[in-house]
Amino acid sequence: MSPEIVVSSHESPADRTVEIEAGEYVFQEGELGTEMFILQEGQVEIFQTVGGKERQLARLEKGDFFGEMSILEDLPRNASARAVGPSRLIVIDGATFDSMLRSNPEIGVRIMRKLSRRVRTTDELLHKVLDSGEDRLDLATRLGSQVIEVEPGPGCLGHSDSGMVFSLPANGSVTIGRQDPVTGISPDIDLTGVDPERSSSRRHAKMYREGLIYLLVEDIGATNGTFLNGKRIRTGVPVEVKSGDQVRFGLVELSFSCD
Repeated sequence: MSPEIVVSSHESPADRTVEIEAGEYVFQEGELGTEMFILQEGQVEIFQTVGGKERQLARLEKGDFFGEMSILEDLPRNASARAVGPSRLIVIDGATFDSMLRSNPEIGVRIMRKLSRRVRTTDELLHKVLDSGEDRLDLATRLGSQVIEVEPGPGCLGHSDSGMVFSLPANGSVTIGRQDPVTGISPDIDLTGVDPERSSSRRHAKMYREGLIYLLVEDIGATNGTFLNGKRIRTGVPVEVKSGDQVRFGLVELSFSCD
């Protein structure tokens, strides 16, 4: 059973509570997600679909949390979550999660322990498959599904002072921030060259296209804020960006346009 998370914020937990029926999906594999969940009542199964067949990964009970990876990283959901019976969930968006971490660092430690166990379990599964020689194609399919192709879309961000233009995807998401010289990791949209004051964070925000619109989300831990037309947006809460809007990451201001 996962370590229990206690929600503490000015907003009542009841305001974030949702009830779902047996067989109803909380989310499905491949969806972009900006929320995690705490199971207050009932049971939820986590599963992946491989070769047309469902493979259950876990069955969660009261106090368990799930879906946190979509808050912590920029990839779509890698599994589906479905209610086994009538269930009640507390929905945690990025802003609430950020507030929880700041007020209670122990939450971050508990999540790290859960992720550590997940890595250990995956490692054991990998060794078991490789040693037995069974289901290798199945395993390769599951690992290969993590690779995401990003196609250029109609949207872009332009920096007027430098003339630089950053293309946005037709599907999937892109990270926005600065290069990390320690790890050598660069975001999809690297602001290093237009941010001499280093006002934007390494992982500052992400943008993705949903239908015909583009959405902007500030990442957990981003400093100096993210602004849309001069108004600061909430961490982890997606906002629509329209053609002609001004978007600012720290001190770096870009213009959004969409054909």
